[in-house]
Amino acid sequence: MAQHLVDGVAVGWDELGTDLLAGAPAQVVTALTGGEQWPSRTLDHLITPDGSPPVRMTVTDRTAADQDVQWGYVLRSEGIEVISVPHADAGPVIGWDTDPRTRFSDHPAHWPAPTPTPLTTSTRTAPRTARAAASPRPRTAARR
Repeated sequence: MAQHLVDGVAVGWDELGTDLLAGAPAQVVTALTGGEQWPSRTLDHLITPDGSPPVRMTVTDRTAADQDVQWGYVLRSEGIEVISVPHADAGPVIGWDTDPRTRFSDHPAHWPAPTPTPLTTSTRTAPRTARAAASPRPRTAARR
């Protein structure tokens, strides 16, 4: 999977085709594709604003929000982790042996709640109270 999805593409994918299912049982391929076959297509028709060659997009925790990324997929040895950007700290890992015909939901109720960022606490000082006008203190320094 990593070879096909990551190493086998220069910039990115426009569409994943049925070639991704090479080696899968025929009944699974038919159930997922309706029996149709089509190739994967890479993003090789990109034009950059400055005319330079397009480069692979690198997504990090810091850059995801600025890149309009809605979903991320992390290939792990035990399965693929599916992460939605609003829930960037959590995502279910779908085991590689999971039947791909299994229905999944992207409804927020099925996702773990995002972990809130802890608030920083600061030491607060007691508020100053106004001195009573009836008992002024004598000045200790000359006023300028």
